[in-house]
Amino acid sequence: MNLTFEQGLPILKNTPTALNALAEELGPEITNTNEGQNTWSFYDVVGHLIHCEETDWLPRLEIILGNKTSKKFDPFDRNGFVEKSKGLSFEDLLIRFQSRRAHNLDKLRKIQLTATAKQKEGIHPEFGSVTASQLLCAWVVHDLNHLSQVSRVLAHQWKTSIGPWQAYMPILGER
Repeated sequence: MNLTFEQGLPILKNTPTALNALAEELGPEITNTNEGQNTWSFYDVVGHLIHCEETDWLPRLEIILGNKTSKKFDPFDRNGFVEKSKGLSFEDLLIRFQSRRAHNLDKLRKIQLTATAKQKEGIHPEFGSVTASQLLCAWVVHDLNHLSQVSRVLAHQWKTSIGPWQAYMPILGER
């Protein structure tokens, strides 16, 4: 099945709500815990999502649809959120993500995404030529990836507490 970006828009709209629901009443001992060295916590994931809202999805779409000759994207720093998140509470990050996402979806609604526009191309530093449609669909899957990651990070924290049930919890398996 080849889904369209429009079919995924509800996911982009609802990701902040889903994250807020998962985070409700969780303390920092849970939201700031990761799965070990070189992994991200719930806090980190939300910081990363904000960084993506600010520097990835819409800015790259604007490059594709813009009038400049060069359609090359700047490389994306996956960890660019670390410095930007310092000193912010988890609640601050959730509010900022919700605000940025709402702003970007509003901006996206104002762009005329015709069938022709969706086929326009940009140049990704790693993948080469990509279409606007591929970029937008990747935005949806990126959200789903991180929702899954947050679920796994949270579940991991109860791994030793569930005893033999580990055998029936694939979320606790190897990443």
